Amino acid sequence: MSAPSGTPASVDEPEASAISADLLDPRLIQARGPRGYIDAGLAKVRGGDLGSIPVILGLVAIIVVFTTLTDQQFTSAFNLVNLASQVAATGVMAMGIVLVLLLGEIDLSVGSVSGVAAALLTVLNVNQGYPAGVAVVLAIVAGLVIGLLHGLIFTKLGVPSFVVTLAGLLIWQGAQLRVLGKTGTVNLQVSGPLARLGQFAYVDGVYAYVIAAALVVLYLGGQLLKAQRRRAAELSVQPMWVTLSLAAVLAVVAFAIVIKLNIDRGIPVLFLFFLGIVMFMDWMLRRTRYGRSIFAVGGNIEAARRSGLRVDAIRISVFMLTSMFAAFGGIMGVMYLGSANQGTGTGETLINAIASAVIGGTSLFGGRSRMYSALIGALVIGSIANGLSLLSLDSWARYVITGAVLLAAVVLDAVTQRGRNRSGR
Repeated sequence: MSAPSGTPASVDEPEASAISADLLDPRLIQARGPRGYIDAGLAKVRGGDLGSIPVILGLVAIIVVFTTLTDQQFTSAFNLVNLASQVAATGVMAMGIVLVLLLGEIDLSVGSVSGVAAALLTVLNVNQGYPAGVAVVLAIVAGLVIGLLHGLIFTKLGVPSFVVTLAGLLIWQGAQLRVLGKTGTVNLQVSGPLARLGQFAYVDGVYAYVIAAALVVLYLGGQLLKAQRRRAAELSVQPMWVTLSLAAVLAVVAFAIVIKLNIDRGIPVLFLFFLGIVMFMDWMLRRTRYGRSIFAVGGNIEAARRSGLRVDAIRISVFMLTSMFAAFGGIMGVMYLGSANQGTGTGETLINAIASAVIGGTSLFGGRSRMYSALIGALVIGSIANGLSLLSLDSWARYVITGAVLLAAVVLDAVTQRGRNRSGR
């Protein structure tokens, strides 16, 4: 789109030769520089692509409200350390929900699977004398086997995932009661490695600052590597000023959190486990062939099948991962609480896991999410429960408020989906 002879080229209309391959569509050509980047971002928002904006604003609002209502008790170092420990187990289970929602399916058994895994872990480690590491591995393998069973019934027999996992919710809850036996409760040894790791392991001092700095370096390295690959493919690249600005924001937030947590005990190791798994799974989804296959199957299953993807194998593997993360979440919950009982994995466990995934930004329509949805959503759900507990409100208030937030997230997802459809995104 060159300017007429004798007329200088407009800043808003760059020369075609300067346009990256993915912007050659005239509808995508935009002004260069900050103005063009901001205009493009506003266009995405108007088209229904809100990203993580609503949930981040919601989390900020929750922090402000509870800090005010609890006379700053909510943002005390002691409470924030406890909150970080509390959200780890729910967040790990939410990661599995994110995966299955990417397929446009659902798994209602994650709470029961986490409960039976917790029961297996404690019985094997405490009652049977298995080493802690062996008991953890066997509990996780049990989760994988359960997911394999769910996936096979779903794909090979054509039973809807809702029905399969609803039945699993009942079956594995019964199995949990059978494993625990008549006593109903098994306590971890306080001096054992599992209890020590879940209740007394923290990273503080200079090591916490090293972790914060490593997060910023990993982000910058990932963005620079991404830019290099896109340039090699003659695709558009995020402006450097945007990358540096986002890295600066991440650094400020990370170091502010570390400074606050270091006032008390530091960063809980359980939360670091959760954060590490989130980072790895997000990389796997966006950077590997398997991850892109999950998006493809969730976006359009028939197109994925025609392109040669092994659709059934991918769906089975996702159900296996979902149950594995549920089992791992149950294990982390036992490590933090110090025991497994007949109520482990019941009550709010399933709802909180699903709510964390959906509130975090995972679409119920399939094919659209990032693994960081589990992290942000778990922080929202955990903050609501923690804040209401500090206010000493009854359980009914927690249920009502959590349900209202979940409904708002689903409504927002439906509205933005309609906006994307209208704008052709």
